[in-house]
Amino acid sequence: MLYTDGAASGNPGPGGYGVVLESGKHRKELWGGYRRTTNNRMELLAVIVGLESLKRPGTHVTVVSDSKYVIDAVEQGWLFDWEKKGFAKKKNPDLWRRLLVAYRKHIVRFQWIRGHNGHPQNELCDRLAVAAREQLPAARAVDEAYERGEPGLFGD
Repeated sequence: MLYTDGAASGNPGPGGYGVVLESGKHRKELWGGYRRTTNNRMELLAVIVGLESLKRPGTHVTVVSDSKYVIDAVEQGWLFDWEKKGFAKKKNPDLWRRLLVAYRKHIVRFQWIRGHNGHPQNELCDRLAVAAREQLPAARAVDEAYERGEPGLFGD
């Protein structure tokens, strides 16, 4: 199981993502913070980082997220239509392309859960994302694609 969450304040503003991977008795937590980004970018990045961290191609994985933005894009097939159209006028094309690469390496299914509803792993992902967002500004990474992007192309 791969649990994910993202958080940003200000939108755009400081942001972070949190990921919890569980397989049997094994557990791994991942997180990262950015100085200026959006909530949707952090939700996407959480899924990407989680999938990219899987070591074996062809891994069966369930991504559990409270992000309808990410889940619906894949499950409803919108992402694949956007790809055919070169992501014309779509927000966050850099991350959608990166997600496709990671997604296609594995056998992925998505499960939506309501956020802030007491689900232990989702709550942990949220705490990781918020902690990453709130870390000292000097410790936050630069979301370079977002910061150099065209106005409106990367926003929420």
